[in-house]
Amino acid sequence: MGRGTVQMLLLLGLLHWGPGGEGRKSWRRRGQQQQQPPAAAPRERSEAAGQPVESFPLDFTAVEGNMDSFMAQIKSLAQSLYPCSAQNLHQELRLHLLLNSSVTCNDGSPAGYYLKESKGSRRWLLFLEGGWYCFNRENCNTRYETMRKLMSSKEWPVTKTGTGILSSQPEENPHWWNANMVFIPYCSSDVWCGASAKTEKNEYAFMGSLIIQEVVKELVGKGLGNAKVLLLAGSSAGGTGVLLNVDRVAEQLEEMGYPGIQVRGLADSGWFLDNKQYRRTDCIDSITCAPTEAIRRGLRYWNGIIPERCRMQFKEGEEWNCFFGYKIYPTLRSPVFVVQWLFDEAQLTVDNVHLTGQPVQEGQWLYIQNLGRELRNTLKDVTASFAPACLSHEIITRTHWTDIQVKGTSLPRALHCWDRSLHDSNKNGKAPLKGCPIHLIDSCPWPHCNPSCPTIQDQYTGQEMNVIQFLMHMGFDVQKMAQQQGLEPSKLLGMLSSGS
Repeated sequence: MGRGTVQMLLLLGLLHWGPGGEGRKSWRRRGQQQQQPPAAAPRERSEAAGQPVESFPLDFTAVEGNMDSFMAQIKSLAQSLYPCSAQNLHQELRLHLLLNSSVTCNDGSPAGYYLKESKGSRRWLLFLEGGWYCFNRENCNTRYETMRKLMSSKEWPVTKTGTGILSSQPEENPHWWNANMVFIPYCSSDVWCGASAKTEKNEYAFMGSLIIQEVVKELVGKGLGNAKVLLLAGSSAGGTGVLLNVDRVAEQLEEMGYPGIQVRGLADSGWFLDNKQYRRTDCIDSITCAPTEAIRRGLRYWNGIIPERCRMQFKEGEEWNCFFGYKIYPTLRSPVFVVQWLFDEAQLTVDNVHLTGQPVQEGQWLYIQNLGRELRNTLKDVTASFAPACLSHEIITRTHWTDIQVKGTSLPRALHCWDRSLHDSNKNGKAPLKGCPIHLIDSCPWPHCNPSCPTIQDQYTGQEMNVIQFLMHMGFDVQKMAQQQGLEPSKLLGMLSSGS
């Protein structure tokens, strides 16, 4: 036996393979005998017969210590010993159009999903794509002309490469890389809530909520029925869609006879505020219209479905409140992890704060700071949250999502801690582990005061800016701000540079 094979076996010896194929730590007392495998395993007979053998990717969430180093060794050995198997790490998601052709995109073309199966894993990640919305025929017509792929499946590619939390690379996706991955394209323009078919009267279909239910129904026959955990994730409008649909998915699976599947939500950049706009404008399009008014109009146009527990909190005609995270969250039964930039670019856009590269006015600057405070306040009672003080939008499918930190903890690490806390609480009612935080909200008051924020580029020169350059670029007055905080200007600049 070669040295490389011995190393591989030693590394794999850290894991114990349970009945469901999930990786678990195995601790044996000294002197305890390990049960020997049967001499003639069916797997070996099938290999000898030349038949395809079902693989079982590793689940490293149970491994403690230096996970990055451990996974790097595993991948390196796998690629050197089994070059053909290493190709599976690069497997793309493949398009499946829904078998039920009555559930469609806006233009009547069939809705669908992209799937990358991971045989043996009992974890499933379903991701809802984002991309704004339209709420009347005029702006839906405009959307169809300018953003057709968000309203039709006719030009969708056959395969798609997963990135961020959808990546199959352990370096990019430390804790979910071997899950069954599902990407559900957004083609309903209704924040994933609609239940309206295309008819002679209705030029467009709005079936976002029905698309999710139909995808879940199909996936049950592809292995989802054996799942232990289903994580419904989404970004932007998809993030709001998670809040609107996570309990419905849990109820659907229970009604289908799968009450043991743990359904959870991960809402990225979909926790919007119904605050007063910086500058009020007429409700002409989806960008400048106040979110409250746009959603109010959209709900009627989409025939939107609102979660019953939230809908009961508001009188008739006020159901639009359920599209705002801090109002629907207290009504949810499923656990949800909220990821939200404190200075979300989409929120600033609908609030009519446009950062065009020119120095901001004092009123704008105060409005931006207050936005961060308001958002921070809405998250204080959210059990699991990750809110960096950055000016950005969306994160979990970005390749750099592992780089962002809040109080020294990265987002993948926080999600891993959340997984463990849910597992432990289901198992024995323990509180979250010490040193494994799940409630992470930046306290610094300005955009990009967190030094791990994504890099900002000057839109005219293309040059990258650090936090001080960015604030200066926006017209930040160091002397005045330092005076307001009771600090020396040099100390304030030092605090900004370090993210204090």
